[in-house]
Amino acid sequence: MDDATASTDIRLREGSSIAQRLIVAGCAAAVALCFTPGLFTHDTLEIVISVVALLVGAGFVVGIMIAPAVVWIITANEILIGRQSPFGRLRTRVVAKDDITALQVPGSKRVKARFQLVFTLASGERLTSPPISDVTHVRDTVARIAAQFEVPNVEDPVNPLDASNPEMQLGEPLETFSARDIRIVSLIAVSLSALPYAYKLWRGWPPSHVDILLLPLGVLAAFAVHRYANLVTGAFWIIRESDIRVERLWGDGSPRADHIAGPDVKTITVERRGRSEDEHCIVVIRLHSGRRFRSPRIGSRVEARAVGAEIVRRLGIGAESNKI
Repeated sequence: MDDATASTDIRLREGSSIAQRLIVAGCAAAVALCFTPGLFTHDTLEIVISVVALLVGAGFVVGIMIAPAVVWIITANEILIGRQSPFGRLRTRVVAKDDITALQVPGSKRVKARFQLVFTLASGERLTSPPISDVTHVRDTVARIAAQFEVPNVEDPVNPLDASNPEMQLGEPLETFSARDIRIVSLIAVSLSALPYAYKLWRGWPPSHVDILLLPLGVLAAFAVHRYANLVTGAFWIIRESDIRVERLWGDGSPRADHIAGPDVKTITVERRGRSEDEHCIVVIRLHSGRRFRSPRIGSRVEARAVGAEIVRRLGIGAESNKI
């Protein structure tokens, strides 16, 4: 999407390219084909597992390949909607300005910093747009659309990453795990490690070396949970003019904070952290000291780039360090 304020039209896009679809579909097909040897065995369970795996893989491949690509072009007087399947014809629709009676901007339940436009037409039909990719200017984009379509009473979206906020927030405020939860998880770890040993004793069988080795491992796992559980709570970024405050927790639950200033930044990049570039991209900041800070998950690569660009602007990071 190109929803920059310098452009007359606002463009929203959703859907992967044919090349991206072929890569993902090929990987899914390869995984499914790994189960084909089970079809030639005489084991009923293996045959059932192989058939189910092949059917799931085939369904996944078909779903990827037939998913349509959607483009919205929002002009001053109308909305042009284009929808095309990979192997189908382009279907277009024009929604006139006078047909629009209401506009809402709900956030996504899966990705916090993701917003879509929901238009209500005079006929009662509701049209949902592709996501707004520039998540740092959602309020400006919504206000602009509401003004040009003369839609009244449009509620401002609650956007922690909006550039109009004095402080942009990435992630969730940190909370320590309760002592009760830590004790429960520790007890589960010890119980699981002792289960094979107890089962062998109950059946009157001699425990093996593996069963005996699991006992101290369970105790070590319980100790690690008790000592370091709060380290996995992640990080909370507060992005302000001239610096970023990165809040985290020590293992005992006490807070710690680091500050990132523009002159300290060696490089700032956008990286994928997970299997999907649509929902698992983050901003990574490397300092001259060698330290590296990874942001909480943002969303798609385009959304992460928008956040990274606002960080570059706020911290005054030089062009030689900007690798977004």
